[in-house]
Amino acid sequence: MGPITRRLMALESKRGWSVLLGVVLLGAIAVPLLNGLLPADHPLHVPTYMVQLLGKFLCYAMLALALDLIWGFAGVLSLGHGAFFALGGYAMGMYMMRQIGGRGVYGNAELPDFMVFLNWTELPWYWWGFDQFWFAALMVVAAPGLLAFVFGWLAFRSRITGVYLSIITQAMTYALMLAFFRNEMGFGGNNGLTDFKDILGHSLNADATKVGLYVATVIALAVAYLLCRFIVKSRLGRVLLAVRDAESRVRFIGHSVTGAKLFAFTVSAMIAGVAGALYVPQVGIINPSEFSPAQSIEVAIWAAVGGRGTLFGPILGALAVNGAKSYFTAAAPEVWLFFLGALFVVVTLFLPKGLVGLMGALRGLKRPTLPAVAKTEEVKNA
Repeated sequence: MGPITRRLMALESKRGWSVLLGVVLLGAIAVPLLNGLLPADHPLHVPTYMVQLLGKFLCYAMLALALDLIWGFAGVLSLGHGAFFALGGYAMGMYMMRQIGGRGVYGNAELPDFMVFLNWTELPWYWWGFDQFWFAALMVVAAPGLLAFVFGWLAFRSRITGVYLSIITQAMTYALMLAFFRNEMGFGGNNGLTDFKDILGHSLNADATKVGLYVATVIALAVAYLLCRFIVKSRLGRVLLAVRDAESRVRFIGHSVTGAKLFAFTVSAMIAGVAGALYVPQVGIINPSEFSPAQSIEVAIWAAVGGRGTLFGPILGALAVNGAKSYFTAAAPEVWLFFLGALFVVVTLFLPKGLVGLMGALRGLKRPTLPAVAKTEEVKNA
């Protein structure tokens, strides 16, 4: 067994690997089977729209996981992770727009419909290459990663921390939102990119494609989780925890605080970009509203509700909050925002470790404790 294999096996206990494998198998195999093999009137049938909804929630879970890597383990609260998510989504959207070809409303094989409508005569240079999937896949991680690297290098090198860093990350995503709203930017303006037809030659309207995208999202989330787990269990992960708890001491003993933060921030942005790329073909649209600062704030709520600094907690929080959102926006849309605000206040005041911390506390209550006399006898016998 090589060193990398030993490190991967050490990421989780046997129980942890069993849970992870069970979740992946349940998500990637059970749900598609319940969708494709059971008739629509069967009580266990999972309709296709539910598969798409679950895929959307899993993309949000990956985004929350990405934020937890930098917030939960390095103490950097980024309120701009929605920007990295949106950039990955736009990269995938540009590829799918190029795949439409002459099937658009205006029948132009070279220009997307919105460019024809705005009287553009040629394709902008930054759209070149997006007719190839490999190039789009590269841009999905390269664009968010490059932005995070440049932004992080400037911010961390200047030793901007705390609420000031959170504010400038929010300003970054707000500036990008305003820029992408402009028609002359060449990204669809207010309407964004939509009316996608297919991906890798497969129709987005086909049930098999929708299920395939869902399975790809489950696998991507599992890989992202293992990558984050690998990082936080490594020596770098211990440095990140030390930076979170006592940054000045870490700097004093000679570790590169800037380098540690920058690496985690860049990897986190790339994971968010992949989440955005998987999100767009499943919802069928990407527009500047994904850059909204409110979106990034909501991601922080998911991580806090689930339990930041746990990796699994933010995934649970994203699924729980978005599941509640899906229900309340249909059943009682006027109370959803009040519910979300109350949830955040309750978690902040009474559940600082989130749902994961609550489950741990409940397990501790259920665990049988030995009487004091029995404990004394155990010590003597030992």
